[in-house]
Amino acid sequence: MSAGGGAGDGAVDGVAGAGGAGGAGGGGAEWFAAAGGPEGGRGLRFECTRCGNCCTGPPGVVMVSDQEARAIAARLGLSVERFSAAYTRAARGGRSLSEVESAAGFDCVFLRREAGSGRALCAIYEDRPGQCRTWPFWPSVVGTRQAWESAGRRCPGMGRGQLVPVERVRVLRDAVEI
Repeated sequence: MSAGGGAGDGAVDGVAGAGGAGGAGGGGAEWFAAAGGPEGGRGLRFECTRCGNCCTGPPGVVMVSDQEARAIAARLGLSVERFSAAYTRAARGGRSLSEVESAAGFDCVFLRREAGSGRALCAIYEDRPGQCRTWPFWPSVVGTRQAWESAGRRCPGMGRGQLVPVERVRVLRDAVEI
């Protein structure tokens, strides 16, 4: 699921602070912070299962900032220009990671599926874009309980595992505009 779908391999790390002033659900009632929320208003649960569903699906975009492009290029031992030419494409608003068609849909160019295990891993995990780092806490996903539950039908890690406290959900949500 690229943006328009999903993106991320364990979203809870690597995002230092809020990038916005409220995001979806900000300033108003936040269903995940309400007493009637799934964790009694304490936050949301998420545990990456390494299924790869967030990195595949219908065609979409995974935006890459200049800083992220430099980090990924360095990891791959490439110049930024060579990295951009080989692994990104022009998208409205900047550059997006490329996708490759697979049996599952359109996979991120850095998604590596393990034969037989059903697991999928990110080849650039440590330097993955912020969009990937923040999945599934995008404004479009945490904006409503219905959106969260809908995304959870494709992402088996949503609603299980580590409790991500409300404040951290807000930081992750506000770090991207999706």
